[in-house]
Amino acid sequence: MKGPGSASRLAAALPLAAALLATPISASSSLAQDYPSRAIRIVVPFGAGGPADVAARLIGNIWQEKFGQPVVVENRTGAGGVIGTLEAAKSPPDGYTLLLMSNTQTANESLISQQQRKYELMRDLLPIAPINYSDLVIVVHPKVPANTLQEFIALAKSQPGKLNYASSGQGTPYHMAGELFKSMTGIDVVHVPYRNSGEARTGVISGQVQMMIDAVPAMAPNVSAGQVRALATTGKARSTVLPDVPTANEAGVPGYEATIWLGLMAPAGTPKPVIEKLNAAVNEVVKRPDIVKLWKDQGAIPMSMTTEEFDKFLRGDIVKWGNVVKTFAEKPQ
Repeated sequence: MKGPGSASRLAAALPLAAALLATPISASSSLAQDYPSRAIRIVVPFGAGGPADVAARLIGNIWQEKFGQPVVVENRTGAGGVIGTLEAAKSPPDGYTLLLMSNTQTANESLISQQQRKYELMRDLLPIAPINYSDLVIVVHPKVPANTLQEFIALAKSQPGKLNYASSGQGTPYHMAGELFKSMTGIDVVHVPYRNSGEARTGVISGQVQMMIDAVPAMAPNVSAGQVRALATTGKARSTVLPDVPTANEAGVPGYEATIWLGLMAPAGTPKPVIEKLNAAVNEVVKRPDIVKLWKDQGAIPMSMTTEEFDKFLRGDIVKWGNVVKTFAEKPQ
């Protein structure tokens, strides 16, 4: 049985309860409004001058103007992207350290053991937004006696284990595209990992390796200069940058498709209002007409998703590359 003062005490408590419930919402709103109040660091776990580095610096420059705060791009390379990814994952979850990532990170979930990585992508980092994707191009050194993709496949089958291909490291999109190509064509070419894409590119241009699968924006100038011979691109349709080069599907490998995509993540625990503000800021950049044109001229296509859509995309990509990893001999370290 309630005492005579129960109603009055309840009435007095209601405003306090309402205030307590409103505090997180008010604090979250204030956090999003005040962010960023100091420099943002974007960790790029890949070498300078590659697609991820270029995208990070482009976004950083635009954000500096938008937010009025410095954006510092930090290249933390090594271990197939693991070093930089771990650096971001261990950083304070305050929105001031972000990770510029690619399908290297989703491939590494199967390719490299969790014990060696020391992080789990979808546990230790939060999706912010994708940025763009680019088709790849399959190129060979000019002295390789193959003018078409089918001729290269025939050459490789006639010399199993004798030809090799370059990538910017284990688990990178170029490596995984190469292994997918091997599994779909039944050829045996040897993977030669370099420290970064620039060195891998130099490897095929100089003839140290016979073949490479590289991003169209990065390799197209070398194709135009005759430093390498383009055999096929890897998208569903021909590249606007290399329109005379057939797709792999057209060139006799039905269903072969591979791209490199880029995105941003933040340490797990980063407040949701900050994640949402960053998502909106990325989507604003990728929809700008001047950026769309710039990327189109380079062979890159903008991507725009909500945080939830990007989360689903990442989980699907982890499964996709996990299935590819099962098809080749290299085991998680």
